[in-house]
Amino acid sequence: MIDLHSHLLPGVDDGSRSVEQSVRVLEAMAAQGITDVCLTPHLTAGRAEAGVPRAHDQAFRELSAVAPPQVRLHRGVELMLDRPMPTAAATNRSLTLGGSRYLLVEFTRLVAENAAFNALSRVASLGLIPVLAHPERYACCSPTTATRWKATGALLQVDANTLFLQRARGQRARQLVAAGLADLLAADNHGDDRTVSAPFLAICEHDGVAQADLLLRRNPASILADELTEAVAPLEISTSLFSRLRQLLDPEE
Repeated sequence: MIDLHSHLLPGVDDGSRSVEQSVRVLEAMAAQGITDVCLTPHLTAGRAEAGVPRAHDQAFRELSAVAPPQVRLHRGVELMLDRPMPTAAATNRSLTLGGSRYLLVEFTRLVAENAAFNALSRVASLGLIPVLAHPERYACCSPTTATRWKATGALLQVDANTLFLQRARGQRARQLVAAGLADLLAADNHGDDRTVSAPFLAICEHDGVAQADLLLRRNPASILADELTEAVAPLEISTSLFSRLRQLLDPEE
């Protein structure tokens, strides 16, 4: 499995606070069969023209020196589109996922549908492929809205662990997967125990092997290889699958 959204670059944002914490998380991921992790610390579009901060480079060197060899580390950022994507930043591949054309982006939680559409269109017009992180987080997100966002050329990265939630955010995540609008899943780990392994297993167990393979293996691998991704067939999140996901998350539940 491949996870393209994590905050495991130590001490640079609200994620992992130390190299030791990141190593513990990566060791757990390796034991679960995760082979590749992209480190995507927060960065704002307003600061993107300056490129990756030096502190990020130093943190990556320190982590790489002691990280478990079973997990390949890749770099990128999670770019907050607090302003239009700067033209100069679009050519800086240190910002993209593994140096590809794919750029992980996010918005504030209360972003309006049209504002997101315009911002995604701007990124695409600069020759990049925006990968919208956790679209289910945005209250304006619906299958109709997501379809419009994807028309810009954007991909949607649904938070794998949000599939466990009963509240509105979880419902939106499940709707995107059920409509075939999700292109990949990721854990958005912040130095904690969130991984993609439980959702992968649960989806496979409920006749979703092909979808799980695309969401957590083939499409993320294609992104790292700077190749085109494939459409993922709709997968209805049934009551039994939802229960299985929650059981895997909390065996004592």
